[in-house]
Amino acid sequence: MQKFMVQRRAIGACMQRFFSTTSRRIAPLASVTRLATVDKAPQFEAFLGNLGQYRYIHLSRGLYADVIEVEGPAFAESISEGDIRWIKQKGDFVNEDELVAEIETDKTSVDVPAPQAGTIVELMVEDGAKVTAKQKLYKLQPGGEGATATAPSAEKPKTEAAPTPAAAASAPPAAGKGSAGQIPSSPPPTPKTPSAPISSQPVAHIPVSGLRILAGVPAEQAITGSRGETRVKMNRMRQTVAQRLKGSQETYAMLTTFNEIDMSSVMEMRKTYQKDFEKKHGTKIGLMSPFIHAATYALQDQPVCNAVIDEGEIVYRHFVDISIAVATPKGLVVPVIRNVESMDYATIELTLKELGEKARDNKLAIEDMDGGTFTISNGGVFGSVFGTPIINPPQSAILGMHGIFDKPVAINGKVEIRPIMKVALTYDHRLIDGREAVTFLRKIKTGVEDPRTILMNL
Repeated sequence: MQKFMVQRRAIGACMQRFFSTTSRRIAPLASVTRLATVDKAPQFEAFLGNLGQYRYIHLSRGLYADVIEVEGPAFAESISEGDIRWIKQKGDFVNEDELVAEIETDKTSVDVPAPQAGTIVELMVEDGAKVTAKQKLYKLQPGGEGATATAPSAEKPKTEAAPTPAAAASAPPAAGKGSAGQIPSSPPPTPKTPSAPISSQPVAHIPVSGLRILAGVPAEQAITGSRGETRVKMNRMRQTVAQRLKGSQETYAMLTTFNEIDMSSVMEMRKTYQKDFEKKHGTKIGLMSPFIHAATYALQDQPVCNAVIDEGEIVYRHFVDISIAVATPKGLVVPVIRNVESMDYATIELTLKELGEKARDNKLAIEDMDGGTFTISNGGVFGSVFGTPIINPPQSAILGMHGIFDKPVAINGKVEIRPIMKVALTYDHRLIDGREAVTFLRKIKTGVEDPRTILMNL
């Protein structure tokens, strides 16, 4: 019995040293030493019960820091939800303001940066899920220890990559055996891309193999090339563009009028003043600014082209906000230049430069694309010769620019070669009559060909 009590005291001393170095003690340690008189097994359970009075409080900052739940950004009033795409995963260490996820809305992509440095401990929504404004997205454990914790994992691909050549080396014999043993009279079949089965197809789509059989050619010789398919999910922006353009066709009574513009004066102006303009304003004279300037003048001359139908009423806007259609890898975006009626060439060019850089870097905010009373689309940058643009709802008209090509034209009874651009104006015939549309387009033509008419208000 005495030996047992000595062992108990030794256990208590060891426990005392252990807790004093690894945790903060909540209950008095003296409760352990008082058990020296214990001489029965049931009372030994009381000793274990007293041990439960200790709570472990880790002193490491990485374990002691509170985990925070990070919310998503706020959306504009016109945006209700978006699809999230995770850039970082659980266990990744992120620095402050480092991009963690991207939310793709109907109009643009919204970045989700890290509020502070730390380690992602949980993703609260799945990749590709729909999220709303201010929704909790992930849990972050603040602290800098995550950088060292993730370092060993970076070495794993090096060790696991070693067996790969052996596996690759064994693959050719198996493939050769299968192709030689099963189908000796024909080449190996082309690998097929997995896709959803097609239950039906139009009558006009007759398989090529069927046509060859009718012609007396063996079926195995009918197809010589690859016939695989790739099915990808339609991103949210493309879905929105499709819905809006289809809705535009169903809602508007669209009609298009055309004209040609002699670009000689614009080309001469750029050639003469380009260096001085760039030296003073830090940007070049483009082709869009003359059209934006001329369109603004024409919209003020024909205010119905700047108006819109809203619930049985015609709303005339006394300001000009021009949307510029810009093609991006994710789809078409239309940033807006606001109050263009108060801008000169330099201000328009600087604004275009800023919006263009944002569009290329995918940094356009929703506020940059809200509104707009008129749209200009420049298909000429892609070599377009001719085309009819479609109205950007809820606007009432859109101007389509096309490529500049040298053409023979009659000038004062003589044939001359001039740089000519074809332009198209698509308008809502419910609101705008043909006379107003043609007058509007001719105002743009006159303003581009001879900007002096705008200065003199002609």
